[in-house]
Amino acid sequence: MNKLEKKYPLKGFMDTHLHTAPDIQPRLLTDLEAAEAALKEKMRAIVIKSHVEPTSGRAAITQQATGMKVFGGVCLNSNVGGLNVDAVKTAAALGGKIIWLPTISKYMFKESLEDILTIIAENDLILATGHLSVPEIFQVLDLAKSSQVKNIIINHPLTRVVGASLDEQKEMSRTAFLEHCYVACLPRHDQLDPQMIAQAIKEIGPRKCILATDLGQRHNMHPVEGFKLYINTMMEYGVSWKDIKTMCIRNPYQLFF
Repeated sequence: MNKLEKKYPLKGFMDTHLHTAPDIQPRLLTDLEAAEAALKEKMRAIVIKSHVEPTSGRAAITQQATGMKVFGGVCLNSNVGGLNVDAVKTAAALGGKIIWLPTISKYMFKESLEDILTIIAENDLILATGHLSVPEIFQVLDLAKSSQVKNIIINHPLTRVVGASLDEQKEMSRTAFLEHCYVACLPRHDQLDPQMIAQAIKEIGPRKCILATDLGQRHNMHPVEGFKLYINTMMEYGVSWKDIKTMCIRNPYQLFF
C-alpha cells in the first residue's frame, strides 16, 4: 500500500458519478469491475451512469454479483425518448435512484417535466440536472420546489457546459448539492484548475458539495486512483480531511440512503 492510500483511504466513500461498460463510448472498466474495485477499497457505494441507456437493472445485477452497493437510474436523453415519463416510472420500478436531465441531447422544456418531478418526489428519487445551462437549472429548481422534490444534484457546475458563477452556485446550494467532478480537471476534458473547485467548496461550504470522479473513460486513469488523486489535490489546496469526508461520505449518504 502506498503513502497516499494509507493517508487518504476511501473506506465509506461514495463515487456518485461513474461511466462504465457496456457503452457506445470506449470505457476503461465494466460495471462489475468498477464494483469489485470499490469493494476492495471498502467504499460505501458507487453510481453507474450511461448517457444512452438506463442503468437501474445493470446496477441491481452488479450489486447481486459483487455484494457492493450499486445505484443506477436513467439519463433523459433522446435515446430513451427525452423527458419520458414512462422511462422515469420504469427506472423507479427497477430500483433506480437517480434521474439525470439531458446531457447529450438538447433540453427542451415540456409539460411532462412536471409529471417527471412528481414521480421523483413520490418515489424519493434524486433529480440531477445533467448538462443544463444556468437559466435552465434555475427553472428546474423552481419547478422541483413546487413538486416537493427533496433530493437534487447540480452536476459539475464549474464546467464549460454549465459555467455557474460562485454567486449562482450559492443560490443553487439553497436547495441542491453541487457535485464537483475530477474529470473536468483532466487534459482531454475542461482542463479546469482544481483550485477553482477548492475555492467553490470554501465559498459554498462542504455541507452542500459532493466530490465525484466522473471517470471511466478509456483514456483516463482508473476511478479509484483518480478519486485518491482528487482528494490529495483538494487537500493540497486547503480542503480539510474532515470536509473531504463530509463531501464523500455524509452528503452522498444523506441523498442515497
